[in-house]
Amino acid sequence: MNAIRTHRITNGPERDILENMLDHNRQALIDTAQGLSEPNARRRLVPSLTTPITLLKHAAAAERIWFQRFWADLTPADCDGYSDRDEQTFTVGPEESLPDVIAEFERAGRRSREIAARFTLDDTKHNPREGTVSMRWTLLAMIEEFARHAGHGDILREQIDQDPT
Repeated sequence: MNAIRTHRITNGPERDILENMLDHNRQALIDTAQGLSEPNARRRLVPSLTTPITLLKHAAAAERIWFQRFWADLTPADCDGYSDRDEQTFTVGPEESLPDVIAEFERAGRRSREIAARFTLDDTKHNPREGTVSMRWTLLAMIEEFARHAGHGDILREQIDQDPT
């Protein structure tokens, strides 16, 4: 069982519900790629850079961008991986395996949880692109991001499973 898998919380403190929903969406994204062969994890079925493995790589970068860079004020060198907002977030090296990228995403998620725990939901910071954002908004934005990408992953997985060539 993966560290981020949790039982669904449907009632209780707002923060518990938000963090639980985020963890569920993290796991849902992992589940879309789990068990694929390396060629299928990298298989491009759409014109964009979107593949099962690149979705996970991008999600790990999103964790670092929002929690390590923005909330913890870390420099790119202090982050545990790529953390710039550009298309390179989808770049997976040939030496990186699907289990490596899943582990990277899980590490980034653990670090995000540690950083988020330092703040209340109402704590705010200014973001040049978004304006003033709260930790609540950040958690909701990450829930939205990972739910959207898990949907992308579901569609890719369905295509791959229908024609695993």
